[in-house]
Amino acid sequence: MSTEVSDLSPTASLRRNFDELSPETTDDVEKKKLLWGVPVPPFVSERVVSWIEEGLQEPAVFFKDTLVLKKVENVRMIDRYNSKNASIGTLYLTATHLIFVDPEANKETWILHMHIATVDKLPLSTTGSPLLIRCKTFLSVTFVIPKERECHDVYVTLQKLCQPVHIKNLYCFHYTSSNEDLPKTAGWDFFRLETEFKRMKVPCEQWSQCTLNQNYELCDTYPRQLYVPTEASTAVLMGSSRFRSKGRLPALTYLHSNQASICRCSQPLSGFSARCLEDEQMLEAIRKTNPNASYMYVVDTRPRINAMANRAAGKGYENEAFYENIKFHFLGIENIHVMRTSLQKLVETCEQKTPTMSGFLSSLESSGWLKHIRSILDTSNFIASAVDKGISVVVHCSDGWDRTAQVCSIAALILDPYYRTIKGFQALIEKDWLAFGHKFSERCGYIQTDPKEMSPVFTQFLDSTWQLVQQRCDAFEFNERFLLTLHDHVQSCQFGTFIGNCEKDRLDLRLSETTFSLWGYMANHINEYINPLYRPEMEESLKPNLAPQCIRFWRGMYSRFESGVHPREPLGDLLLASRDHCTSLEDHVQHLTKRISNLKNLISKSARRFQGPSVKDNKEKEEINDNRYNYDKKSGQLTDTTDHPLKSTDFSFSNLSVSETKEEVKGINAEMDSVAVDWKSMRNVTVCSCSTPFDQFSRKSHCWKCGEVFCSRCIVRTVPLPGHDSGNPVPVCRACFRSLQQTTP
Repeated sequence: MSTEVSDLSPTASLRRNFDELSPETTDDVEKKKLLWGVPVPPFVSERVVSWIEEGLQEPAVFFKDTLVLKKVENVRMIDRYNSKNASIGTLYLTATHLIFVDPEANKETWILHMHIATVDKLPLSTTGSPLLIRCKTFLSVTFVIPKERECHDVYVTLQKLCQPVHIKNLYCFHYTSSNEDLPKTAGWDFFRLETEFKRMKVPCEQWSQCTLNQNYELCDTYPRQLYVPTEASTAVLMGSSRFRSKGRLPALTYLHSNQASICRCSQPLSGFSARCLEDEQMLEAIRKTNPNASYMYVVDTRPRINAMANRAAGKGYENEAFYENIKFHFLGIENIHVMRTSLQKLVETCEQKTPTMSGFLSSLESSGWLKHIRSILDTSNFIASAVDKGISVVVHCSDGWDRTAQVCSIAALILDPYYRTIKGFQALIEKDWLAFGHKFSERCGYIQTDPKEMSPVFTQFLDSTWQLVQQRCDAFEFNERFLLTLHDHVQSCQFGTFIGNCEKDRLDLRLSETTFSLWGYMANHINEYINPLYRPEMEESLKPNLAPQCIRFWRGMYSRFESGVHPREPLGDLLLASRDHCTSLEDHVQHLTKRISNLKNLISKSARRFQGPSVKDNKEKEEINDNRYNYDKKSGQLTDTTDHPLKSTDFSFSNLSVSETKEEVKGINAEMDSVAVDWKSMRNVTVCSCSTPFDQFSRKSHCWKCGEVFCSRCIVRTVPLPGHDSGNPVPVCRACFRSLQQTTP
């Protein structure tokens, strides 16, 4: 045996010992180092093992400075509308994104892991192993990976990365704003709940701030600052809280100018016959805050049958026999489980491979999605109409954080034009959704949780808002892109704004210290969200038309990634580009007007200095009428000082004129060159200068200096242009930004 071993090469001997080694007969296997998954024989030194490991270790792969966890080549990406012409490229799996690069089309498809809703392995085909990915942004894409083993690796990895186990593993805790000139603190101080209530003139005589929830002891899913009737005592507040599900007692969320209010709460724990005197006193105190009406509405947003079923569990709804001066209404919005199923059917409708008119409309109707949107708008409009007529409303559903948030915020949107501005809409979300405890983490499925808790509640709120925008586009400061950006970033977990289920969760996670705010990011891109048709003077309440034919399918949301069903450029983008172009030209004209005026003054002053001095003797003026002679004569009378500006050996009349105006003219030329007079038409641009192709949902942006069209990645800077009078920062491309940096002193 020893002779055979000695005749072998060192490498063959090493492999033979590995083959003959049995883990069952090896002592202390756990303590020994492994190589190729097998314990290392005792005669192999640590240095040799390290040398072998280093030699076999694959070099790290990077894609655009991002470490790649897995790289798979020859992957086919199938477009369900054009399955015969699949894109072939390379799939990169990073810690945050799944990236497909098609070198032939020079196109990149980026999918954020947190946007992935489901990952499904389809049956093997002749071309490979298909992987179907559905996203929360309604993107559906299939990758066909040549080897089943590689497909399984990608599948397992995505399952873990798209829904982490721990909340600290979410994207927002690791995101760094690499391409944004954005400090981490930006946006976190934009909104304060007390500031929003001060805008509504609260506290006031009828309403005061409750201090019982400063440490979230009264209700841990409510904000610290609660505004309740001044008449309500501490005993009444605590008693009402104990009688309401999750302790969510009635609290003010909106006060109209006519003193009518909207209060929100959860269902009472009434069962079949239970009553609570403190809760009855609480509702009476709310009614008395409005002296203009002798009664108020209590709106239960649930279908009556659902509310009655909850009575068997000791919950339910208010008994009108116990509550005086109230009118009770059921308004029939379905629960989160029905809404989740409805959205799944809507996605299936949008994924039909060869949809016919009858098939699409039938499937859309059977999903019930538009019916649910209409029921939310109908309930919101009922509340808004009551408040507009001077009648206060108390709203609840089951726990008061889903349907209640939807209808309270939409009703306020109908009533108050402030909430129809960009800043106001963000304040509305902060108040009715974040502060009052909508369970974003559970409803959006940020981490691994019960899938039955997921539901598109916030998506329905944005859809309802879009319906109102379509009916009255001149009443809203923001456009469709604003709503789509909100939707995508609520799902992305890129920002900490929506992480957690309530205000207390966000404070415990210290999100304002460790993550970026979505509001700060959106403030950096505010020009992208402006509606050019907005008229700020529209101060009245909205009167939405809720006829069935007026409720529309939101193609821009649910069919966003389908080619061939969208206009080449959205009308809003064309109007916005025209408005920006006009703004740039007006600013430029105003600047040039001032510069020309300054130049005229300079020439006028020069001309007066070049003229001869006043001559008292008319005879002398007639005899000597030469400006050059008069000027030289006067200059000779000046004091002989070496630092006088006219004391120069090469001085002449012509030289003086040029030297005085040369710098001024040079500056005007530079300022004229800094502003593009002609902007390139968007219609003629199909690809950015960086080779990124434009598709139906890509935003095209103009550089205000050169007038060319670029993608959003190429225009990441704003800078004041020398040719603009206002000095406001405007978007410029990378090349123009560098040239401005070089010329700016």
